[in-house]
Amino acid sequence: MGIGSGRTARHIGGLVAAGALLAGVSVGLSAYAAHAVDGDARAALQTAAVFAFGHGIALVLMGRAVRGTIELASLVAMLLGTLLFAGALVSRHLFGGPSFFAPWGGMLTMFGWLLQAVAALRR
Repeated sequence: MGIGSGRTARHIGGLVAAGALLAGVSVGLSAYAAHAVDGDARAALQTAAVFAFGHGIALVLMGRAVRGTIELASLVAMLLGTLLFAGALVSRHLFGGPSFFAPWGGMLTMFGWLLQAVAALRR
C-alpha cells in the first residue's frame, strides 16, 4: 500500500473528516462547559474542548499535506490520543467514569507530534 493508493487516500480523508468533527463537537462541549457545569467539571471540560479543537484543526490541515507513512502514523496517533485524553475528561466529569486513559492519550498525542517533527526533518 503506497501513500498514493486509493485506500490510503480514504484513510487520510477519514482522518481529515475526524478532525473536522472533533473541532465541531468541541465547540458544543465548550458551550456546555460554560453554561451547564461549574468548578472542576467546567475547567476539565474546557480543557477537553480546547485540546479537541486544536487537534481537530491540526488533523484537517496536516491531513491535506500527508506525504509519507510517518506523517500518516502521526495523524493516527494524534487522533487516538485526542480521543483518549479528551474522552477521559468528558467521561469522568459527565458520566462519573474513570480518567485512567487521559495520561495515555496525552502521551500518544505527544508521540504524534514527535512523528511530525521526524517527518519534517526527513524532507
